[in-house]
Amino acid sequence: MDDDSSTTETFAELKTRSLGVSDVAQIAAGTGLAVYAMWVGILQPGFRRVPLKLQVPYIPASKSQVRNVMTLLKGRKGDIVDLGSGDGRIVLEAHRHGFTPAVGYELNPWLVYLSRFKAWRTGHHRSVSYRREDLWKVDLSKCKNITVFLAPSVLSLLQKKMLAELPDDALVIAGRFPFPDWTPCRVEGLGVDRAWAYSIDVQRHKTKTASNSFTKAEETT
Repeated sequence: MDDDSSTTETFAELKTRSLGVSDVAQIAAGTGLAVYAMWVGILQPGFRRVPLKLQVPYIPASKSQVRNVMTLLKGRKGDIVDLGSGDGRIVLEAHRHGFTPAVGYELNPWLVYLSRFKAWRTGHHRSVSYRREDLWKVDLSKCKNITVFLAPSVLSLLQKKMLAELPDDALVIAGRFPFPDWTPCRVEGLGVDRAWAYSIDVQRHKTKTASNSFTKAEETT
């Protein structure tokens, strides 16, 4: 199955998938309802300058999605960074699997507060970190393990940043949607719960090869 059909299938499943009571509660807490609307409209006018296609709606990761991400990370160690960390569940689970430091970056302040509360409630608040920061400003040059649950429009731009900054031995895990131009080295799960693993070394080599081939083609025309 190619990435385009995977994305289409995932969108279809998201539209039909019902949310449980806990999911609804998480979304309500994440968006902050009227308080968050006031924050966006009045207290943080800069947020309105974020292009619509880069604004990612918050949908909690399912247990299956989290499990698939952890399966793809099996055998890895060291740090982990979750870009657009939502309620922080990926970071917490990664910490439980031995990843340290475990850091989540999230622009929505209410989700950052929720993540910190959940970490405190489970007794892991001293072991994980949640930072309110724009993912485009995060320095990825020393990151070895990265997870993302973001929309396709964001992933198409994020892949450029990752290729420019990440070390060759980095592994990127995408949940819910695949990177549009990358070829995964492993895939885990089915449908909306599917997760894709990408080797930066492999993607960088393929990009360089494609660029060289294009240059040679231009020279012969």
